[in-house]
Amino acid sequence: MNTATLSALAEPNRLHMVELLLDGPLTVGEIADRLELRQPQASKHLKVLSEARIVEVRPDANRRIYKLRAEPLQEMDAWLDRFRGMWESRFEQLDAYLQHLQHQKRDN
Repeated sequence: MNTATLSALAEPNRLHMVELLLDGPLTVGEIADRLELRQPQASKHLKVLSEARIVEVRPDANRRIYKLRAEPLQEMDAWLDRFRGMWESRFEQLDAYLQHLQHQKRDN
């Protein structure tokens, strides 16, 4: 897991940008408008996301169109999957314990 991905996503505006881009590519202006940011602010955040390889940019005349890259998000999902397994195991243990308590309560 690349820590640059987590670092880039730690900033709320950048996280919101990634969420916007889930629906498809957008221009800097569209992103800035939807997040109520000035365009230079949006460009600065998008540069960080680009350097972290979370988004890719495609020039189109005088516009820059951004879209998500799947790879960093897939890497994050694989990293988080290890923790999902741990939590599932703990929830199963909790469920077994709660069932045990219910049986004890019925037997008393």
